[in-house]
Amino acid sequence: MDQITPARPNAYTGGSLDRAAHRREDAVWIDTAIAHPDSRFVLFWQGKTLITGMEARAPSALLVPRPDASLNYIFLGLQNEVPLFAADVSGLADPHAALALPEMPFTDMRQITGTLHPDDATILATARAMLHWHAKTKFCSVCGGANTPTRGGYVMQCTQCGTDHFPRTDPAVIMLVAKDDKILLGQSHKFPPERNFYSTLAGFVEPGESLEDAVRREVFEEVGVQVGHVRYHSSQPWPFPASLMLGYYAEALTEEITLETAEMRDARWFKRADIENRAALGFNLPPHDSIARRLIEDWLNR
Repeated sequence: MDQITPARPNAYTGGSLDRAAHRREDAVWIDTAIAHPDSRFVLFWQGKTLITGMEARAPSALLVPRPDASLNYIFLGLQNEVPLFAADVSGLADPHAALALPEMPFTDMRQITGTLHPDDATILATARAMLHWHAKTKFCSVCGGANTPTRGGYVMQCTQCGTDHFPRTDPAVIMLVAKDDKILLGQSHKFPPERNFYSTLAGFVEPGESLEDAVRREVFEEVGVQVGHVRYHSSQPWPFPASLMLGYYAEALTEEITLETAEMRDARWFKRADIENRAALGFNLPPHDSIARRLIEDWLNR
């Protein structure tokens, strides 16, 4: 299998955010930065955030001054030397009124990620993933005690036993299986049937398993196809809610499909002409912001 290199960076990557991890240990610096009028804040409400420029089709993340409210803030890093923080305001029934926010709706960032500047996409992806982790790590998994954020929000510390809990990212492999001049795409039951889109196969890495072995196992489990050579392509943070997607091309050794029907609705082999004529054939590809789409497009353009 030939090496296929990424044509461009994946969505949610390539931003210039300086995570400034050395500042997380300095509680005085963090508190001072939170109170500083130049610092800016990313707010999420029920998984959505504030986006400006929607009507002009030039969306960008709205970074606001510190809200006048008692909130837990996560230090995201520095953007052009300006401290950035994230906060979840989902506890407010009407955050616009409570925080005197600009009159614009909170928006699902996936609706506009393909048109966001990499700096904004990186900031929002980091904020969303960290806020999700905070929401799911309120209590200690060791003793059940309440956790409290420390080190700029990048550690949740148990108030009873003192255990430190660190942000969790779930590694998942995502692979485009190819054989000769065709590729294997599948349709999960999780995909909306009305969109009829076919995507690459994917699955989580299991403990004690290499990434390459995870590729081979997942393909065989989902469609019964045996895979030989595996080549790495690129990676993508996927904060929906907390994955790191590791993209691969996989060379199929067999072609017969045996569908795992509990998970997959359909899977089939597609030739280049099928992909190029998908509108006429009545099917779609995955969204432009996904690494799945990038794997397919880079294969087409190889």
